[in-house]
Amino acid sequence: MEKIPLKGLDATLYKETLENGFSIYMIPFKNKNNYTQTYATRYGSDTIEFTMSNKKARITPTGIAHFLEHKMFEQEDGKDPFTFYGESGTDANAATDHQYTKYICSGTKNFKENFRFLLRYVNAPYFTDENVKKEQGIIEEELNMYTDIPEFVLEVKVRENIYQKHPRRIDVGGTVEDIKKITKEDLYDCYNTFYQPNNMFALLVGNFEPEEALQIAKEEMASRKNKTTARPTIKDYKEPVEVNKKEETVSMNIKVPKVLFAVKLSRKNFPIKDKHMLNLYLQLITSVLFGSSSLFKEYARNEGLMSGMYHEWEQVDDIVTLIFQIDTKKPVELLKELKKTLSSIEISEDDMNRYKKVWIANEVRMIDYVDATTDNVFSDIITYNEPVTDRISLIRAMNKKELDKIVQHINLENTAEILVLPKEDEN
Repeated sequence: MEKIPLKGLDATLYKETLENGFSIYMIPFKNKNNYTQTYATRYGSDTIEFTMSNKKARITPTGIAHFLEHKMFEQEDGKDPFTFYGESGTDANAATDHQYTKYICSGTKNFKENFRFLLRYVNAPYFTDENVKKEQGIIEEELNMYTDIPEFVLEVKVRENIYQKHPRRIDVGGTVEDIKKITKEDLYDCYNTFYQPNNMFALLVGNFEPEEALQIAKEEMASRKNKTTARPTIKDYKEPVEVNKKEETVSMNIKVPKVLFAVKLSRKNFPIKDKHMLNLYLQLITSVLFGSSSLFKEYARNEGLMSGMYHEWEQVDDIVTLIFQIDTKKPVELLKELKKTLSSIEISEDDMNRYKKVWIANEVRMIDYVDATTDNVFSDIITYNEPVTDRISLIRAMNKKELDKIVQHINLENTAEILVLPKEDEN
């Protein structure tokens, strides 16, 4: 078992890859009472078209990864995972995103029993015509419920306007029309292609013994074989840098208008090719420009421009996108100021170094929390294929010269904006 120090942090990462390609990552904490267990596959809603291990090409209905996640909780022996975990006071959950599906349990006791059960139930699919049909109705209700939540609808809409070809433009849950097309054969095909040991991993963080956890993983994964050592081939959509729709105005049941604004860029144009370092610089740029102590925030407060703002960077293949969602009573003025800030980015070396110090302090504090550590390491594995074990040194290595080069390639040539207005009172 490999032991890797998390440099700058008082913790060690234990890693083992079994003969079948399954990887287990463990960060034990003796001074914690709780733990989190995650069992995940690198398969999410972005994967629609692929070639299976038997060379058969498949185009699946949208939302099938999310559908599959739901069905994993139905076991042939009738043992409900939520009931199993609930009996020991353990929380259980699952989530499907664009690039992954994960199954989680977290608690303070029964670590070994819970980890063994987690591996067992995810390793045992049980799909029938009857239980698939029942789930179609459940998920249809779930999707219809989300249409009443403005933030959810807008998150989907902004990606529809950004992406022309890539499945990222489709909601993780898929469409009601496609959900009705899913069969048990579709589910088994996707499970047997993507829920294979060499495409899956476990991440354990908290109070436990690594040697005991590894022994359980070896026992439970011993009979699990890959259909092939080759990974499935995922379609390359060759997403263009031009947005799908530049401007749109919509009306919704909201009280305060919203602005959604996205900047779409080509990753190939950036001088830094390392995905992680590029992410660090991009995060630094928006944190300095739009953080709580930024000039933009100060101006927006003084002018009453906004009551809330969310922004994120998103990398999809060769596309880099910056997405904003902002609550504002003055959408026109807000958009003008936002574009002005992004059109003339200036970050001093003092601002950069001040943010780096805050960032490093946050990294050190993060390791004190099991959930935060789990989220950070899980994101690394999905995004970069491995945990980042020395992020503090990478942050320290960031410099003004490289920062300026990246800033030069942020432009507003390809943007999408959505103005969301309250519906007029029909009474």
